[in-house]
Amino acid sequence: MTAADLRVGLIGYGLAGSVFHAPLIAATEGLTLDTVVTSNPERQEQARAEFPEARTVAGADELFARAADLDLIVVASPNKTHVPLATTALQAGLPVVVDKPIAGTAAEARELAALAEDRGLLLSVFQNRRWDNDFLTLRKLLDDGELGDVWRFESRFERWRPQPKGGWRESGDPAEIGGLLYDLGSHVVDQALTLFGPAASVYAEADIRRPGASIDDDTFIAITHASGVRSHLYVSATTAQLGPRFRVLGSKAGYVKYGLDTQEAALREGERPGTTADWGREPESLWGRLGAGESPLTGGGSAVPTLSGDYPAYYAAVARALSDGGTNPVPALEAAAALDVLEAARRSAHDGVVVKL
Repeated sequence: MTAADLRVGLIGYGLAGSVFHAPLIAATEGLTLDTVVTSNPERQEQARAEFPEARTVAGADELFARAADLDLIVVASPNKTHVPLATTALQAGLPVVVDKPIAGTAAEARELAALAEDRGLLLSVFQNRRWDNDFLTLRKLLDDGELGDVWRFESRFERWRPQPKGGWRESGDPAEIGGLLYDLGSHVVDQALTLFGPAASVYAEADIRRPGASIDDDTFIAITHASGVRSHLYVSATTAQLGPRFRVLGSKAGYVKYGLDTQEAALREGERPGTTADWGREPESLWGRLGAGESPLTGGGSAVPTLSGDYPAYYAAVARALSDGGTNPVPALEAAAALDVLEAARRSAHDGVVVKL
């Protein structure tokens, strides 16, 4: 830590806090992890072992009592706590990063955005998958015009978990804001809107497939963008045979990419950004293919080197925004637009209708 470092208070040390936020904060020049909030004794011990220079406290009240000593609050606690904790932080005069989804409704997200604007504070949403290796590669292909005019975007975030794991993410209580629509759906919708612009209409199907499950575990979202592109998005815990992560079809060529970005797996294994030159890099065997007229599985098209994934870029951008007036990497209003789509998808799936936006 240096005297110029921004001091970060992290609320939550479950999957989001311990695997994603804490390691990325610690790896970012200009940020230092000052305090970790978790009421779980085992997680307190884990935080102390992994970040011995950081304070560990049991409740957010203890954190906010030291608001004058902090420069940024990161909310990585369960979804239902995002709005009240972010509100408290903003009212205390502190910039905030909130894990996705920022809120349960677009209206709540816009209220938070208005509060942050009124206070002149940063409010950013952790949409780390804008820095996935495949997303960065696809974005470059689009920028370079390799696909021509895109007609259809297919994106899948599929898993094979035939037995529910339990916990708040799989709770049927609406207050928990659980289910795949708001979990993985937050990622695929954000990526689609970032690439192809606002949604004009939404159709969705949401099912509960697994015995004992109480919230959607197999969901499909179709977006017609104002640009004319159609996005077909799949999120599922019940996919016995996984499809391509991306299949993008354009007037000149298509791009097909299998496999997930390697960064989450690396973080789960305890690897840290900055400790290896290979961070975010994937083997050539996982490169996607670009071409026309033949399946990539039978040799069609040519291999496209996958750009390295770069989750550290998110917090580097946050640090610049706070220190030098740089751009907010994921403004809250962009997250609100994604929530508009998620709310429309929930209504569409329930009523069996296409929802116009």
